[in-house]
Amino acid sequence: MLTHTFIHLPGIGTKTEERLWRRGIHHWNQWQEIPSIKLPNSSLPELNRLLQCSSEELKLGPTFFSSRLAANEQWRLFSHFREQTAYLDIETTGLGPQAEITTIALYEGHRIRCYVNGHNLDDFERDIWDYEILVTYNGKGFDIPVIERWFRIKLTQAHIDLRFILAKLGFTGGLKGCEKQLGIHRGTLDGVNGYFAVLLWQDYINNNNKKALETLLAYNIEDTVNLERLLVEAYNRNVLKTPFGEELLLPLPVSPPIPYQPDFDSVERIRRRLQ
Repeated sequence: MLTHTFIHLPGIGTKTEERLWRRGIHHWNQWQEIPSIKLPNSSLPELNRLLQCSSEELKLGPTFFSSRLAANEQWRLFSHFREQTAYLDIETTGLGPQAEITTIALYEGHRIRCYVNGHNLDDFERDIWDYEILVTYNGKGFDIPVIERWFRIKLTQAHIDLRFILAKLGFTGGLKGCEKQLGIHRGTLDGVNGYFAVLLWQDYINNNNKKALETLLAYNIEDTVNLERLLVEAYNRNVLKTPFGEELLLPLPVSPPIPYQPDFDSVERIRRRLQ
């Protein structure tokens, strides 16, 4: 989609981009065929230079484009850099500034990595640099700031936050709400949320209930692997709004087997406690 994109150029917004598409300018290599069209606040020589620069930057990575696209347009990065993309979700002991990270799940479309406080959490700081794009739901407001505070690092990867992308498409209600609207169901973990995850961690720490930890990891992983399905859904819905969408559609991914199984008894015990 990036080679069909013009909104990263100064002075070109979505309306102007749509006018370009309607005039048959669907791709960067058609730019020289541009008809007479008003390009507000833009210099044509400068646009030509930046478009040539875009072709070179496409070979180098997503940063050039990510820094020039709004949060709800970052989906355009996906198809070009999918092999350098990781889906990310964290669980914590709460929402306050002193909250600790309990588990992190990282998924790259093939392999699931899990990190647990007190076991291998520090390995995350090494592994996260294997990727050029991070995909989250509400990561701008929560996951990324918490990770940066906890590890005392600055994550410089491009970031696709699905909260903004899905909201523009009309899907709201948090991650679980968006999943249900798009036909994703969780089985045993249906109804489990972030607060539930805090209680699962407490059960593991206070009672050495390893099944509670496995349930928490299963929940954390499902949050993470479902991001790929949501991103492909959002990508396809967005490209279908373009004149060339049919040629860009991606098949829905197959969810990987989750290496941990939720424990029904642990889930029901916490449900009764909450009731």
